[in-house]
Amino acid sequence: MSGERLTIRDVAARAGVSRAAVSLAFNNKPGVSEATRTRILEVARSMGWEPNLSARALNKHGTGTIGLAVSRPARQLGLEPFYMEFISGLESVLSDRSSALLLRLVKNLDEEIELQRHWWRSGQIAGSVLVDFREHDPRVPVLAQLGLPAVAVAHPSLTGHFPALWTDDTTAVTEAVRYLAALGHCSIARVGGTAELGHSAIRRAAFTAAMAGLGLPEGRQLATDFSGEAGARATRSLLTAAERPTAIIYDNDLMAVAGLSVAAEMGLRVPADISLLAWDDSQLCKLTHPTLSAMTHDIHAFGADVARALYEVLAGRRTVTQQVPTPTLTPRGSTGPPPRRG
Repeated sequence: MSGERLTIRDVAARAGVSRAAVSLAFNNKPGVSEATRTRILEVARSMGWEPNLSARALNKHGTGTIGLAVSRPARQLGLEPFYMEFISGLESVLSDRSSALLLRLVKNLDEEIELQRHWWRSGQIAGSVLVDFREHDPRVPVLAQLGLPAVAVAHPSLTGHFPALWTDDTTAVTEAVRYLAALGHCSIARVGGTAELGHSAIRRAAFTAAMAGLGLPEGRQLATDFSGEAGARATRSLLTAAERPTAIIYDNDLMAVAGLSVAAEMGLRVPADISLLAWDDSQLCKLTHPTLSAMTHDIHAFGADVARALYEVLAGRRTVTQQVPTPTLTPRGSTGPPPRRG
């Protein structure tokens, strides 16, 4: 069945037995014959029922376990400052409500859809936080039909009917480009995230528009998987090009730190020879030498806002799609005027 969790009443009606018989069969208690128990379970499974592995998704206080599936390698997730801060924000709200987070890493969206379906039908979660949206994301119609309560972390143009919380990446990218242009940079590049992600597409388009709006040449944009290794490779590609950029914007802090190491490896001074600008502004940006300029936003607060919005959904209250504070520029030691051309 779609739309709602399967109920004992639904199974009893389909199997032609009493609700008490279904309850006994589901809980493996005496009182029904083995043949009847088998028939009830077969009918239930044909209707989409799965065994409830968690006792109850909702506890006696009315809160519940929240699901979060992330498509990232485990090692990379452990190094990614954004998700560590975001999850800590979620947990700060969940712990206040005596609830818990069920986190799983998945290989792709098909695996996530099956996982979310299993979580919901088996009663392991009360609702989910959905992240890393694509354009025409296949999760939207499937999970909506399933009736899964969820909050999306993405621009509302990507999330269908799900309530969404998002940052204004277009404005943030534009501010970053204008700042570097004001320092005198005409050749600016961007090291972005995975190309198919919706927010990567938004940042890519915003970068192109901002450069064109300032009358600057179209800068190179390289897609990566957000890892430090990919950020380093992209930086080497840019810095060994015939027309080397004088400034690079990165889509996360991890890649910016890797880019800083590559610049040092190649004997380039930051910011005298190349300016670098990070995104997210985790503690990593303050521990490097020079410290990294960054687009700053409060990711912990973002995670907390998402958790609160999901509890509004679970309480049956209408949750309004909302924009959280836009990342703002924090200049530090990694940005400055471009080198003078001889």
